[in-house]
Formats: sequence, C-alpha cells, structure tokens
Amino acid sequence: MTDHRLKLDHLVIAARTLEEGAQFVAAKFGVETAPGGAHPLMGTHNRLLNLWGGAYLEVIAIDPAANAEAARPRLFALDDPSMQRRLDEHGPQLVHWVARVDRPKSLARWREQYPERIAPVAAMSRAGNTWGLTVPDDGAFPAWQGAGDGVLPSLIQWDTPRHPSGALPETGIALRSLTGFHPRARAVAEQLAWLGAAHLMRVEETAGAPVLVAQFDLPDGTTLTLGESAEQAEARAASKPRRPKKTESPDMTDHGDTAQ
Repeated sequence: MTDHRLKLDHLVIAARTLEEGAQFVAAKFGVETAPGGAHPLMGTHNRLLNLWGGAYLEVIAIDPAANAEAARPRLFALDDPSMQRRLDEHGPQLVHWVARVDRPKSLARWREQYPERIAPVAAMSRAGNTWGLTVPDDGAFPAWQGAGDGVLPSLIQWDTPRHPSGALPETGIALRSLTGFHPRARAVAEQLAWLGAAHLMRVEETAGAPVLVAQFDLPDGTTLTLGESAEQAEARAASKPRRPKKTESPDMTDHGDTAQ
C-alpha cells in the first residue's frame, strides 16, 4: 500500500539579514551553514544546514539585492511589520516548517481540488532547483479556520529528482521532535490530520503566542532546543532559585554588634 502521508522537508529560521541568521545557527549548532541561493520570485535568499533523514534547516532573509518593485509579497510573513518587529526584538528564530508532498500525488492538482484547505502554489527556483510551494497571495503563513501562525506547515513538491539535502554536507544533526503550541490547537490538529501530517508534529494548547519548539540530537550526544512556549518560559523562570530579599538587621545597639 502506498503511504500518502507527508514527510518533513525543512524547518525555517527567519532573520533580519542572512549573515545574522547564519551566525545564529553556527553558534547554536557548532556547524556552518552551506550557501543556498536567491529566490527571484520572492525577493529572499537563504543558507542551509543538513539534517539526518533527508531534511534540512533553512535560514532565510530578505535579499537586499532583489528588485523590490518586481517582487510579490515575500513568503513566511517576512514583509509583515509584526514579524519584522519580532526579529528586531528577539533576533533570528524558528518561525515555520515545510512538509513535502511526494509524487505521484500532484500538489497543484490537490490544491485545485481543495482551495479552501490549501494555499495557492507558487512556482519557485533557486540555483538550478525548481519546486512548487504553497504561499498565500499576501505572503502570510498558511492557515485553517484562522489558525496558522507558522505552526501549520507550508507544502512543497520538488520538480528536480534530487532533494537539496542530498547535496549538503553531512552534519550528524537529527531532529528529535517538533511541537507546535497554539491557542487554537484543535483547529491546527484537525488540519494536520487532514493533510496527512499529524505524525510529524505534536500539538499542544497554549495561553501564549503560537510558537514552534524543535529538539535536536547533536553528534556529541547533547540535545539542543530551539523555541519556547509561554508555559515553558514561565516554568523555567519559576525553577530559578530566588535570591533572598535583604531584611533590616535587628537593633543590636545594646550589644554593640551587627546581626550576621
């Protein structure tokens, strides 16, 4: 029986500049990213880091050399003022993920059948690779019933037979888990199940902002986490030992000394 479930294609780290994003990844993982290329349609460019199992990590930023007038709204909400403020305030970060639709299933035909479920498919290219990627016309993240925010994946289908990860240097880095936190977790989980991607990400409800949390196994045996939910941040803050408050020393004037 043919397995029609989707596969993890890549994770997306957005940055104000490509150099800043590459430095962030190198500092976190201890490995330099490999050159990617420019996306003429979107006015963006990227660098890549191989992950075990046929996936990769993408660092993406607005390409200052691109023709801004000719470009459509950039993908992954990079033109959104709220995303730009987020990157200004907190630096490069994990913002999205992309799931792969393998042939013989046609992503374009699937979108034609279910336009309310699947965003328009943009024909893209970079450095000799061509592919179709679901990108809403306004460049926002894909959503279902108003829930998306980077937690629901974009869908990709490669035209070139060799996946880009096959041309990247081996790193020995493996994705251990991917968790999506969202205030409307039920809608997110429903869309993931419909897409055939529920096995790729755990979904949890949060009272805070939507966020992705990825855990990686590194070659030295340690684990690295990118992203943090509001609940995790609160738990981390609560677990820190609190410094005792200074109190007034009791009046020891009758004894001529000070409390220790």
